[in-house]
Amino acid sequence: MGFNCGIVGLPNVGKSTLFNALTATQAAEAANYPFCTIEPNVGRVAVPDERLLLCARLAKSAKIVPTQLEFVDIAGLVRGASKGEGLGNQFLGHIRAVDAIAHVLRCFADANVAHVEGALDPVRDAETVETELLLADLESLDRRIKAAEKKARGQDKEAKAQLALMERAQAFLATGEPARALAVAPEERQMFAALQLLSAKPVLYIANVEEAAAAAGNELSRRVGAYAAAKGASCVVISAAIESELAQLSEADRQDYLAALGLDEPGLARVIRAGYRLLDLITFLTVGPKEAHAWTVARGTKAPQAAGAIHSDFEKGFIRAETISYDDFVAYGGEQGAKEAGKMRLEGGDYVVADGDILHFRFNL
Repeated sequence: MGFNCGIVGLPNVGKSTLFNALTATQAAEAANYPFCTIEPNVGRVAVPDERLLLCARLAKSAKIVPTQLEFVDIAGLVRGASKGEGLGNQFLGHIRAVDAIAHVLRCFADANVAHVEGALDPVRDAETVETELLLADLESLDRRIKAAEKKARGQDKEAKAQLALMERAQAFLATGEPARALAVAPEERQMFAALQLLSAKPVLYIANVEEAAAAAGNELSRRVGAYAAAKGASCVVISAAIESELAQLSEADRQDYLAALGLDEPGLARVIRAGYRLLDLITFLTVGPKEAHAWTVARGTKAPQAAGAIHSDFEKGFIRAETISYDDFVAYGGEQGAKEAGKMRLEGGDYVVADGDILHFRFNL
């Protein structure tokens, strides 16, 4: 099951530097000129989770396998992308393929790194990208509405419902608000998702600051934080330059470097966790002496589908899920202690998996 965040923003804001640090590689060429990233680079990163490590210690697991999140480094956008400026069509196409957007905003001054707009203003930059996505969505809806109108004349009920939804979305976007803010009824959600509107994707804002501001942020990052809050979105402050350096250090040197900067953990850990929350994902665990493994599913997933995240046969032949909550697993010293305390539950096909559940699936083919 793949879940991914597209790293987007204007050119020269630190997207590729962030991506390289996330994946601890130099897969994306970070250079001081626009469009140094032409094709989207993809990297999978481990999601930090202390619960997995503690469960592995309790079970004396020989192997630890964290769950992962995929990040996609997408070419920089410029004003006019919705009309094909710069690498507009490629940029918009790559965004359409991701589940969520990690929007990097430049909050640092550097005379040696050009800014495509000529001056620093991260809120303006955020609005530039948002506007291009809105314009692309309006153009897409205009085409779809014309096609749907013909079907609706033929008394096609589904076409009429689609047309009504598209017209409502079009009017909403025309006010300057993104599609993700549109109120959609539960019965409309599948139809709305099929529209593939770019501005419907959830957004995480990443304020990229200079090294000195990595711990406390700066005035520009605080403006981004206020902008994100007004939009109902999250904001993470990092220094991509620091993260790039950290990625090259050993674990011991990394901890010393973080301590010297007044940081408890790398900023990337916060970015990854925020991206995970943005996609509304949860983690369940399978824990034993051979392996402690974390698995990703969408919130609201039922036990058979969670089993399918491990192997499709588990879902097909699902019988039940032996379930221990994370808190009980830890409180009673592992699986055996939880069983003896009566904390293991047998859950059937209607059980909705909770974040942190330790599961053992029973199945029959």
